[in-house]
Amino acid sequence: MEDSLLHHQIRPRFRIETSLTPAEIETKLSKSVSEDQESVGGKVIPGHATLTLPERDQHYWSPQLTLSFEEAEGQCLLRGMYSPRPAVWTMFVLFYSVVAFASLVISIVGYSKWSLGQSAGILWLVPVLMVIFLSLYLVSYTGQKVGRKQMITLHNFVEETLGINIREE
Repeated sequence: MEDSLLHHQIRPRFRIETSLTPAEIETKLSKSVSEDQESVGGKVIPGHATLTLPERDQHYWSPQLTLSFEEAEGQCLLRGMYSPRPAVWTMFVLFYSVVAFASLVISIVGYSKWSLGQSAGILWLVPVLMVIFLSLYLVSYTGQKVGRKQMITLHNFVEETLGINIREE
């Protein structure tokens, strides 16, 4: 896997067409996950799979790979998305939302006061909130870097199991 493929994306993803059928993909993934629980685990159901690392290897920033596969025009469309675990993703979305909402409210109140000729000192909080927003982004980017080796492990597992070469979008 090229080193630059998984960089600069919040949730890297791929989409490929393969000659394998959805049933073959499901069978291969199920067999490999059950046999190779030392390196990769997860759940495989018809048309969908979620691959994770064993709990002993997981840390806060450990990624998971979500796959979906469906029949499309005589071939199988395989889609994958690398992402943090749902709890981590939800926490960051909550933090981003709180900062964005606070920025909106403070901007409205500040500009209202300013337009009325009153002191609009509250507007000094907007740059502070922007720094917090940037800090959250940098923390999430650093977390992705920490989980990069595990992301490559999941990627290689899928390539080896299905016998295909995957390129990210």
